[in-house]
Amino acid sequence: MFLILLAMSIVQVSYLIIALFVFGVSSNTQGDTLNNHTIEEGDVEGKWHQEANGMQIVTSETIEEHFTKWKQQHPKASMFWVDGQGTLANQVNVKEQLPAEWSAVYTAKFIKQHYGGDPFTVIAFVGQDEMNGFVVLEMPRSEFDPPLKNIYDEYGLIFVSGVIFIIFLFLLVSFLFFRSIRKRLLQLQEAMEIRDVDGLPIEITVKKKDEIGQLEKTFNQMVFELRESKQSEQKEEQLRRELIANLSHDLRTPLTKVRAQTYSIAKEVLSEEGQKAIESLEASVVNIDRLIENLMSYTLLMASKYKFETKDIDVIRYVRECLALWYPVFEKEEFKFEVNLTPFEQNKWKIDPIWLGSIIDNLLQNVLRHAKSGGYICVKTESTNLYDAIVISDKGNGMKNESDEAGAGIGLSIVDMMVKGMKLDWDIESSEVGTTIKIKKYK
Repeated sequence: MFLILLAMSIVQVSYLIIALFVFGVSSNTQGDTLNNHTIEEGDVEGKWHQEANGMQIVTSETIEEHFTKWKQQHPKASMFWVDGQGTLANQVNVKEQLPAEWSAVYTAKFIKQHYGGDPFTVIAFVGQDEMNGFVVLEMPRSEFDPPLKNIYDEYGLIFVSGVIFIIFLFLLVSFLFFRSIRKRLLQLQEAMEIRDVDGLPIEITVKKKDEIGQLEKTFNQMVFELRESKQSEQKEEQLRRELIANLSHDLRTPLTKVRAQTYSIAKEVLSEEGQKAIESLEASVVNIDRLIENLMSYTLLMASKYKFETKDIDVIRYVRECLALWYPVFEKEEFKFEVNLTPFEQNKWKIDPIWLGSIIDNLLQNVLRHAKSGGYICVKTESTNLYDAIVISDKGNGMKNESDEAGAGIGLSIVDMMVKGMKLDWDIESSEVGTTIKIKKYK
């Protein structure tokens, strides 16, 4: 508010400051001139007549004294005396060329030329006798101007320059002030954009206790609360992972017992319905075991503790080996299984074979569980100018349709993390007529 009010009145304030300064300087240099009132023409004229007419003894010396006295009072005045015989007897500070002898005609002409003009001219007879001649006083009319006008005429350039300087100084100070504010705001913005190892903003140093300082303090408080929240979240995540790992491990023991008992019951003589129930129970045990395995793998991947070792492998050969293990499974489920693995220009991929095997297993399990209605699976290779890819496609109902099986989400999450962990890429195209998944390695 102070800056706004000052900006609104800066010109007036500048005039006032410079006027006071100039007035002080002129008071020191001009003495009492500023303390005197404005000189009036009538006063000067009346006083000149009075003193000239009041002279009792008219000699060259008395005229000289009279001129000297007036010269002290009015330094810029000029005076001369023409005696009764028309002779120019005495002159002081006269700059124009005057004749030595004055005739009546020249005197009349002089009066006519100087009356009402500049310089201001007063003619007075000396003493009581007109035969003593007359004295003439000439003064520049600027002498009758007010003192402040004379000061402005003398110091006008300084006055204008001073006002401009103050305005410029105000603009400079304002610029520096707002630049300082902008700099601090930019520092705060940079602090908001910079992240530490935890992905959180860094704290900023509070240097001042003004409004921006309060904002910086609030920002630091926010960072502190975010850091505490992050630490709390990490602790909770760690507890959750440990819980999942412990549960996965603990569930395997009773699941093993269930599988053993199921195997024992299957060897007994059962009815047809009992045999079907045992087969369904065995399938459920297998699914539960797989879900536990996926849950364990997902937890280890999230904690970056899943073993990862890359090596150069022949990816075509490795995929063929993985498919050979799955072929009997799909044949049992009466799937049409097509394989068309054409070699790439570069068959060597630097990847983790265990991770690639897990990716293929998860994708084939999803086909087996969710695309049985299509009864078809195809695994092939695809090469473009940008990438080489392994393509797995089926003719199921697509991922948007409901399936009798559940739990595919965690399997695809594992696939996503493993693909990205090996610096590969993948995409999914799914519709009502089937799903196509491509695992890509860019060239």
